[in-house]
Amino acid sequence: MSYTNDEVVSTDMLGNNNSSIFDIKAGISLNPNFVKLVAWYDNEWGYSRRVLDLLEHVAKVDASKK
Repeated sequence: MSYTNDEVVSTDMLGNNNSSIFDIKAGISLNPNFVKLVAWYDNEWGYSRRVLDLLEHVAKVDASKK
């Protein structure tokens, strides 16, 4: 997960390795008890990166057992 202070649009997130990017400028306070937060993501790319992270982790665990 990451965050951005920049003004961004959805195409700015293409190919981003993070699962989601919290957009600080897009959030709004609707009332004192309710805040709307916005996070962007590149669904296919972020998911693919997490699968690779999982495969790397499994390989390390497997190697440590040998």
